[in-house]
Amino acid sequence: MTPRATPWPGAPEDAEAAPPAAGPPDEGPLRERLSAAVDAADAPDVVFAVSRHGRRTLHCGGTAPPPDVPREDLRYEIGSASKAFTGLLLARLIGRGELTGGEPAATCLDPGRPPGTHPVTLAHLITHTSGLPALPADFLVRALPAWRTNPYARYPAARVTDAFLRHRPGRRPGTRWHYSNFGVSVLGHALAAATGTAWEDLLTAHVLRPLGLSGTALRAEDVKTDAVGHRKDGRTPVPAFDAGGFEAAGALRATPHDLLTFLEAHLDPSGSPLAGALRAARVPVLRRGMGHRHEHTVAWFRHPTDGGPMYFHGGATLGQQAFLGFRPDTGTALAALCTRRFRARDPFVAAAYAFLAEA
Repeated sequence: MTPRATPWPGAPEDAEAAPPAAGPPDEGPLRERLSAAVDAADAPDVVFAVSRHGRRTLHCGGTAPPPDVPREDLRYEIGSASKAFTGLLLARLIGRGELTGGEPAATCLDPGRPPGTHPVTLAHLITHTSGLPALPADFLVRALPAWRTNPYARYPAARVTDAFLRHRPGRRPGTRWHYSNFGVSVLGHALAAATGTAWEDLLTAHVLRPLGLSGTALRAEDVKTDAVGHRKDGRTPVPAFDAGGFEAAGALRATPHDLLTFLEAHLDPSGSPLAGALRAARVPVLRRGMGHRHEHTVAWFRHPTDGGPMYFHGGATLGQQAFLGFRPDTGTALAALCTRRFRARDPFVAAAYAFLAEA
């Protein structure tokens, strides 16, 4: 495989440094805002977990009776917010010199295949510029029989990679942004193939274990400690989400405290074994939209605020939602979770985004 130049600008140390920490804010107004956000979510179980300058505040509630295990100790499906972990893993592997990000994904998956004139690279996959659609062309046909239960489970890893190797992009990779679960899933399989390590083992070794995330997993493990998702009505439970071959794009589930630990590491990478990757994950690699307001890093969406940038990523499964974000300028991290499927004009994401933007 021919090495290529790292496809995004700036070495990890070029990321902006966190400003000096201010004193902790008054807890009263913070708890009032958290209570209002939890009530607005209108879901069976809701957690808004905040860290400000390392001080954690969690507010839990919901329309359902409290479960046997405290809501703050349950493990929640985070859906597409898993991509923040995948992006950090890629930054880690690049920082260690194991990859450059410029490797053709098809060559990683099929070493004997010629890369072609304009190959889809690992960098294209993580930045959603690969030219791939949101999902494979035959996904709907395969998934339809299980559409209301677990459609992704009907599309295993081998089918994901085969669909990618057969796909012919209509646009040259790198020329257009289009959000793609398909693309990030292919990235996961390409990283596993390039390193000779199973995806779960790769993520555990390079991200979960170094950050001490023992409450994070790729699948449901315990009915007592895994939060139960619900349909849009907020009453009908749904089975635990099975990501099938789309693990890198949306399989993770985690406790609120694990998610705060993950976000706090981004706020203050110093002393972390992943310091270089964490800093690299804050460097913009793509700008789009009017005035280039919409920026992306290898792991996060990046929007401006009055004080500085905020980083965030949302996610949803068939029965749960998540919003993860942090603001270096205010030393604030937010992990918001709820056990209800997304619906039109959903208040959950809007409340979480507004909370972080105003933090």
